[in-house]
Amino acid sequence: MNDTTTELLETVEQETGAAPAWSVLWLHGLGADGHDFAPLVPELVRPGWPALRFVFPHAPVRAVTINNGVRMRAWYDIVGMDFATRAEADGIEASIVQVEALIARELARGIAPERLLLAGFSQGGAIALSAALRRGQPLAGVIALSTYLPGIDQAHRHLDAAATCQPVFMAHGIGDPVIPLIHAERSAQALQAMGFAVDWHRYPMAHQVCAEEIRDLGDWMSRVFAL
Repeated sequence: MNDTTTELLETVEQETGAAPAWSVLWLHGLGADGHDFAPLVPELVRPGWPALRFVFPHAPVRAVTINNGVRMRAWYDIVGMDFATRAEADGIEASIVQVEALIARELARGIAPERLLLAGFSQGGAIALSAALRRGQPLAGVIALSTYLPGIDQAHRHLDAAATCQPVFMAHGIGDPVIPLIHAERSAQALQAMGFAVDWHRYPMAHQVCAEEIRDLGDWMSRVFAL
């Protein structure tokens, strides 16, 4: 789903060494921007890892219905409380196109798909999972934090058979008031039913990240790099 006419989103970038061998494309949550997770890089990166390029794009600014139409950075509009229908489908599709354009740029920079991780938190994680389903060229893996799979009952219709080669790290807070745990658990189960290898974690936290989660994510990334 590459669209060469798509205007690239603005990004914040960090490189952990010269001539990065891998890229991590990380999508922020609703109302945040690309700076949100950049401070996490020093906490996550470990000695001995290959040189990485972290790419943190800014989502477009749009009106968000559930927030009284206030304009903010969002990957899609949230139109209601029902998780089955809350995510605006057109916005998801548009964001997937924009993510694919950023992936294509990393390929042009010399990063093969199998050396690129797609990560996201909350809304960003929903886009990461939705994009991963469609990947005919599998990425190295997908990181989905405090999130869920939109349109879960129809998601299998978008599945490319090759996509299930992508390992998934999925983590959630048991006290998350924004995306209740049950929706994340159901999403993880749906991904597993489609054939994805899901490394699932729960933590005693709300809608956030915690030190234990970052440690476990680092362990998972180390295994991905070793492959």
